[in-house]
Amino acid sequence: MKIKTKPFRVSEGTKVDLGEWPTLVDPFYESKENYQEMLRGQVARLAEQQKLLYASNRHAILLIFQAMDAAGKDGVIQHVMSGVNPQGCQVFSFKHPSATELQHDFLWRTTRDLPERGRIGIFNRSYYEEVLIVRVHPNILQSEAVPNGPAGKKFWEKRYRSIRDLEQHLHANGTRIVKFFLHLSKDEQRKRFLSRIDEPDKNWKFSSADIEERKYWDDYMEAYAKCLSETSSDDAPWYVVPADDKQNTRLIVSQAILETMEELKMSYPETSPARRKELLKLRRQLTK
Repeated sequence: MKIKTKPFRVSEGTKVDLGEWPTLVDPFYESKENYQEMLRGQVARLAEQQKLLYASNRHAILLIFQAMDAAGKDGVIQHVMSGVNPQGCQVFSFKHPSATELQHDFLWRTTRDLPERGRIGIFNRSYYEEVLIVRVHPNILQSEAVPNGPAGKKFWEKRYRSIRDLEQHLHANGTRIVKFFLHLSKDEQRKRFLSRIDEPDKNWKFSSADIEERKYWDDYMEAYAKCLSETSSDDAPWYVVPADDKQNTRLIVSQAILETMEELKMSYPETSPARRKELLKLRRQLTK
């Protein structure tokens, strides 16, 4: 079945209401075996695109994943990128800022880890935390020593603008950015939390903080909706990916990444006549 990603892409200028975006859609696969076959095919295509990315050395790819707890970010990254050469791909997980990071602007710590040309960078959470969790818990701003103190609407508008400006700059310089919000329902999160409690090998994934953050669900949905509305662009789009079905989530994400890379129409560098002559000379030396 053809996977269409357009329904999940947030068009530039769209005012997002997450209540109108599904957390579950009809599966693109017919069975477990069919899902595995489809994912293997996408992984193989991604591996080939990564080779072209590295060989052509003209672009970098930045994948950003944001979601509520238990939405499956780690699983998506693990399964979708399973065929990618680790030497050409780096994953960074951004948690609470360190004391050193708090001495800089809010974009500094992630900017250090942007991918080089020819490589894929993955941000498991990102600078978007600064307009998500920080917006839900504005007291965090006290530790950031923000000039003139935290404020209201204008303060957040400036942060959105800083993010848009950064992403526009990166795009202009060869970095293609694809952003995924894994859209999980509150009830499905509850089921996954129960699974983490009931299954001993998942206990390590769960903490009381997860329950505390769940109390702010509506605030987070409002923060995400505003963030998606303000920062999805033609050059750095957001995809709101239904996350209640993990298999479907992985297929949608991998297809969106593939489309982004294939649109670059990359090719292996052509060998010049002089270089070809040199290679043939070296070949003769090896066959003596």
